Amino acid sequence: MPEFAKRMETMKKSADVIRTLFGSMNDPDLISFGGGAPAKEALPIDTVREIINDIMRKETRGVEALQYGGVKGLEDLRKVIVDELLGPKGVKANVENIIIINGGLEAMNLLCQIFIEPGDVILVESPTFVQSVEIFDMFQAKCVSVDMDDDGMNTEELEMKIKKYNPKMVYVIPTFQNPTGRTLSLERRKKIALMGSEYDVIILEDDPYRDIRYSGEEILPIKAFDESGHVVLANSFSKIFSPGSRLGYILANDEIIEKLFDAKTATNSHTSMLPQIVCAEFFKRGYYPEHHKMICDLYRERRDVMMTCIDEFLPEGTKKVFPDGGLFTWVELPDYINTTDLLSESISNSEVKVAFVAGEGFFAEGNGKGSNCMRISFGSVTPEKIKIGMAKLGKLIESKIK
Repeated sequence: MPEFAKRMETMKKSADVIRTLFGSMNDPDLISFGGGAPAKEALPIDTVREIINDIMRKETRGVEALQYGGVKGLEDLRKVIVDELLGPKGVKANVENIIIINGGLEAMNLLCQIFIEPGDVILVESPTFVQSVEIFDMFQAKCVSVDMDDDGMNTEELEMKIKKYNPKMVYVIPTFQNPTGRTLSLERRKKIALMGSEYDVIILEDDPYRDIRYSGEEILPIKAFDESGHVVLANSFSKIFSPGSRLGYILANDEIIEKLFDAKTATNSHTSMLPQIVCAEFFKRGYYPEHHKMICDLYRERRDVMMTCIDEFLPEGTKKVFPDGGLFTWVELPDYINTTDLLSESISNSEVKVAFVAGEGFFAEGNGKGSNCMRISFGSVTPEKIKIGMAKLGKLIESKIK
């Protein structure tokens, strides 16, 4: 057998975290707070069936749905993005500056293809989304962490590390961040947009949770403050429409879009036409506003139940993030509790069978940071199961208290 590429060894650590995460999602006997999947109740199954029955005819959009399409993606879906998802959020965009991609993750892959050479530095939040780090690792980039607080990425430290490391890219999840659920403040968003132009660094704004805000006030995206084209906005339809559709989009300036066009053609020619058409019709037929209200109400209820359960069942001194949207909260337990060990026991103990994601894997710097932390996802778990699962997990943690 020939040797595997060196990149496979480079990405091994982050890949192992992802394997564990998806493994826990697929065990039917577990109550899983591990995955970031939307609630099954949030999937518009009946509406999608109606749309497919309508479009899958020769006289409607059947041929278009089953044929090759344009590299940038369906024009009416890109127009939906401009008019309904970006414009109301303060981002002025042209349909020609948008590419439809295979889920939000393809944005990281394509951006790395056009910008990243082995050894290039990418600055990331500490903690950050481990699957993006897996992609950065695959391209043999060096991820350097920037600390966060309750207002998101620390911009003073960010600027210091931009000067020190001369990075190609800054990767930031500004709204209901994965894994912490924190939101970057307005003032810091303005500063990060300015740093992109001042230091000639790409700001990759990954914002897939922004559209499921169910409390608090809207904050403009970083892209809204971009005057030089250094901010690239990536987003996804996974949380507001369907993760199985594998639809996302990138908004970038003319120069970057031209290169992304070439990288996209070399990767997979274009994103699947059928889900693009179904998604476009979902918005054009006016289903989204009612659907959006429904999912926000659903997740707000589950967030509130989870916050109550953390206070009730986890030990005194436990810290948590109260998210105004999204699917996650971040929990810090007493320092002496190792959540990697706790997870192993929690999923294997027949009296518990509760999954979460251990915190250590979200820290690109390693060194045991986050070993007492956990990401808890409440989005796909019913309120009743949240109460049962957190009571069981709390009892297990109680047995570890010194």
